[in-house]
Amino acid sequence: MPRFSVIIPCFKVQAFLRECLDSVLGQSWRDLEVIAVDDRSPDGCGAILDEYAARDARVRVLHLPENVGLGRARNAGLPHARGDYLFFLDSDDTLTPGALAATAARLAEAGDPDVLVFDYARAYWWGGTRRNALARVLTEAGPAPFTAAERPEILDLLMVVWNKVYRRDFVEREGFAFPPGYYEDTPWTFPVMFSADRIAVLDRICLNYRQRRQGNILSTTSRKHFDVHEQYERVFAFLDARPHLARWRPFLHAKMGEHCLDILSKPDRLPPADRAEFFRRTAELFRAHRPEGAEVPAALRVLEHGWPAYLLHRRAARAARTAERRGRQAREQVTGRLGRARSAVHVRRPLDEDLVLYSAFSHRGALGDPAAIHAKAREIAPRLRGVWVVRGAEEAALLPPDTDYVLLGSAAYRRATERAAFLVNNVNWPGAVPKRPGSLHIHTHQGTPLKYMGVDLLGRPGARLGLDVPQMLRRADRWDVSLVADRYSERVWERAYPCHFASARTGSPRNDVLVNAGPADTARARARLGVPDGHTAVLYAPTRRDYRRGGHVDRLDLERLAADLGAGHTLVVRLHPSLAGGPARGLGLAELHRRGVLVDATGEPHVEQVLLAADVLVTDYSALMADYALLDRPIVLHADDWAAYTASRGLYVDLTAEPPGHVARSQRELTWLLTSGAWRDEESARLRSAFRRRFGEYDDGRAAERVVRTLLLGEPMPAPRAAVPGARAATPGRDLLTSS
Repeated sequence: MPRFSVIIPCFKVQAFLRECLDSVLGQSWRDLEVIAVDDRSPDGCGAILDEYAARDARVRVLHLPENVGLGRARNAGLPHARGDYLFFLDSDDTLTPGALAATAARLAEAGDPDVLVFDYARAYWWGGTRRNALARVLTEAGPAPFTAAERPEILDLLMVVWNKVYRRDFVEREGFAFPPGYYEDTPWTFPVMFSADRIAVLDRICLNYRQRRQGNILSTTSRKHFDVHEQYERVFAFLDARPHLARWRPFLHAKMGEHCLDILSKPDRLPPADRAEFFRRTAELFRAHRPEGAEVPAALRVLEHGWPAYLLHRRAARAARTAERRGRQAREQVTGRLGRARSAVHVRRPLDEDLVLYSAFSHRGALGDPAAIHAKAREIAPRLRGVWVVRGAEEAALLPPDTDYVLLGSAAYRRATERAAFLVNNVNWPGAVPKRPGSLHIHTHQGTPLKYMGVDLLGRPGARLGLDVPQMLRRADRWDVSLVADRYSERVWERAYPCHFASARTGSPRNDVLVNAGPADTARARARLGVPDGHTAVLYAPTRRDYRRGGHVDRLDLERLAADLGAGHTLVVRLHPSLAGGPARGLGLAELHRRGVLVDATGEPHVEQVLLAADVLVTDYSALMADYALLDRPIVLHADDWAAYTASRGLYVDLTAEPPGHVARSQRELTWLLTSGAWRDEESARLRSAFRRRFGEYDDGRAAERVVRTLLLGEPMPAPRAAVPGARAATPGRDLLTSS
C-alpha cells in the first residue's frame, strides 16, 4: 500500500500535463501511486496519460465516458486509491522538488494526522513567483497537531483542496465527496477542516499554483459563478446534520458573505446584466442562514440593504479611493516644493562638522562596513554624532542601544542629509540626497567585486534586469571616497564606476572582526547559531543567479548533504540576502531548520558572525569567500553551473582556474571532498594562501580605525600593514588615498 495516492483530473491541459506528471513521478519519494482521470478531454490529454502509464507502473489512467467536471472527476479516482493519504493535484500545477519526502516526514512526525496543510507559491505566466501571503500562519501553528477550533486562523488560508493531504480512512469514514459545480472545493474543504480531530501543518512550499494568462475557470466571465450559493447551502446542510459542529455557523455565515461579495467585486467574474441578481441571491442566503443573535461585521452590513444601496456604497468607496489618491499626490507635490524650499534654506546654513550620517543595505539597519565604522567612531571619536537612516520602526528597534536614527523620508531625515559633513553608505544614496560642497561621501561597497558590476553590466541584459545603470552612475558621481581592501578591488571599482572619486586603501572595516578574532569569538558565534561543541560546522553560502527570475536555483539537495556529512557535523545555510524575504526559504530550508536537519542562518543580520562560526565555507561565486579567507580556514568551491553563470552575469576572475580551495562540479564530488578530509589537505592550504595574497591584502584588523582617523578626523595614521604573509601592503603617506 503506497503512502500517497495522487489523484489528477485532466481536462484541456495538454500544454501543462507533462510538466505536472514529471513533477510527481520525479519526486525523490517513490512510494506513491498516480490516479490520472481523463475527464473526456477533447485534446491530447488521454494519449499523454496512456504514454506515462505505459512506462511507469505507478500511473493508472481512468478514461471517463463523458465530461463530468473537476469535482466528480476527483470522485471517480477516489475508489481506486490505495494510499494512506490522498493528494488532489490539479493538472496544470506542479509539485516542488522534495515536496513528498518533506510531507511524508512531517506526517510521521505528527503521528499521521487527519489533514496536513502545506504552503504553496503562485507561479505567474510571465515568470514571477510569489509566496502565499499568509505563510506565517503555518509558521506560527507549531509542531503539535490541533483542531480548527483551537487554531481558527488556519481557516484564513486559501480554502482549496490542493494545499492539503488527507488521511484516506478519515475521508472514507466521514463520507466526504465532491459535488458537481464550479466551486466544488468549498463543500469539501470546510467540512473536512471542521471535522478533523488532528490537523498538522508543514511550513514548506510544496506546490506551484500556476497562474495562467487565460483559461482559469474561476476568472471566466459567466453565470456559473452563481454556483457558489448552492455550494454554501451544502456546507450549511452539513452543519445542520452534525449538531456538535454548530459552533461553526457564525464563522461560515461571515465567510460566505465575504466570499460572495469578493466575487461580485471582481470585474471579470459576472456578466454585467447578472450582477444585481447575484447580489440579491447572496443577500437572501445571508438572511436565511444568519445565526440567531449573531452580530453582522461592518463590511457585510451592505447585504442587509438593497442593490441600489450596494451600488451607492461601491461608488462612495471608489470616490474615497480617488480622493485619497489625489490628496496623496497633492501632498507629495506640496512636500516636494517645501522640501526644495527647505533645502535652499539649509544650503545657506553651515555643515555640521561633527554629524556623520550612516546607512547600509538600503536602510536596513546598522550592518556591514558602515556599522563597523560607526562603532569605532563611538569608541575613539565621541565628539562625532552618528545618526543612522532606517526604513521604519522595525529596523530602528534592531539598532544598538543609545543609537540616534532618523526615518527615511521624514523631516529629520531631510535635515540630516542636508547638514551632515560625512555620509557613509554601502549602497547609493537616493537621488534626492543633496551633495553639499564641503561634505564627504564615503562609499564602502558590500564586498570584493568578483562578479561584473556597474558599467560592465551593460552587456549583460539578464544581470541588469530592472537596474538603471546610467542612474546608478549619476548617484555614484557623488562619491568622494571609495574604500578598497586590495589593489584588485581598486582597479575593478575604478573600471566599473567611471566617476570622480578617490580610492582609500583602508581595508574593509566589517572584516576587522574576522582578522582580530580569537577562539572565544568563534565559540560565541557558534553558540549564537546553535552549533554543538565539537561539531564541524559546514557553511553553505550560495549567491543568487541572474539567469533565473527571482534569483534562486536549488543547486544542492541540502537534506541529502546534511545526511552524507554524518554525525559530528552541522550544516549551516545562508542564502543571498536578496532572497531572504522571498519564496526561496519556503522551498524546504525553513522546514529543514525546524526539523534540526540544518541551521538556517539566512536571517542572521551580521554575516561576520556566521563566518566566524564555520570550520569550512562551501560557496559558488559569492564574494563572501574573500572575507572568509581572512580567517585562514578551508574553502570549497561548488561550481556546477559555471558556464551558465559566467555567461549570464560574468566574473572578473576565473575562480575555477584560481580557486580559494578545491573545486567540485557536482554534489557527489562535493560530498566526497567534505567526507574524505580532502577539504583541508595541503593543496587546499596552498590554494587558500595564494587567494589570500590577492584579496584583502590591506585587511590588517584596523580598517575601521583607519577610516575614522584619516577620513572623519583628518589625523595621520600609518597605512595598512600586509594582512597576509607575502602580500604587498600599501605604502604610507600619499598612497593611502589614490585618485581615480
